[in-house]
Amino acid sequence: MAHLRTAVWGPAEFVGLPPWWLVGEGLLVGALGAVAIVGTTLFGAWTGRPSLADGAAGLVCVAALTLYLCLVGAGRALVGIAALLGAHLALQAPQAAAGVVLAERGQVRSVVVTSVADGPAAEGGKARYLCSVVDADGVPLKVRIWRGCGRTTRPGDALAVVHDPEGRVPPRGVETGAGVPGRDLAPWAAALVVASLSAVVRSYRLSGPSAEPSDAGSPRPRRP
Repeated sequence: MAHLRTAVWGPAEFVGLPPWWLVGEGLLVGALGAVAIVGTTLFGAWTGRPSLADGAAGLVCVAALTLYLCLVGAGRALVGIAALLGAHLALQAPQAAAGVVLAERGQVRSVVVTSVADGPAAEGGKARYLCSVVDADGVPLKVRIWRGCGRTTRPGDALAVVHDPEGRVPPRGVETGAGVPGRDLAPWAAALVVASLSAVVRSYRLSGPSAEPSDAGSPRPRRP
């Protein structure tokens, strides 16, 4: 049972509070992982690099973080939790990154609704409506707008749309009271930092896993 507990949750071979340097390492690893996941996606959206903006690079960062946790001997359960949190953060980052780009350099213009259709249910189970629109020159937008498109919206209505003048992120409807772009990522990033911190702290070993019984009286720290 002790071996199983060590494999699943990590050895955590310390008495009392963990060493301060171990806590610092865990915080650094988690913070760097979260920043790398979000930062690469934001950089890709800002510069128009689809290979970075679509979240694929973020998943690579998740894989690197997972590999590091495995190399330091973290428990499998904590490694899995950190990997799942990181993957979710990487998949949510593209929409947040596009919102940041539009908030910084986006321009608002008026478009005309040509048709309204029901879309997949949004978060919370509320129905979502998708509006096909054309700009002032009658050119259809390649994406359908759901922000600002509601049950009462009809063809011929005008909608406010924010677009990137450089065309690197798709336009989206103007949403009142949207708040700070990317705020939805904060809880997931914080959870990833906590999971990484726990994994690193609990990976601490006083002696190597292959140490002989005669060496038990001379513990050796896993990391200085």
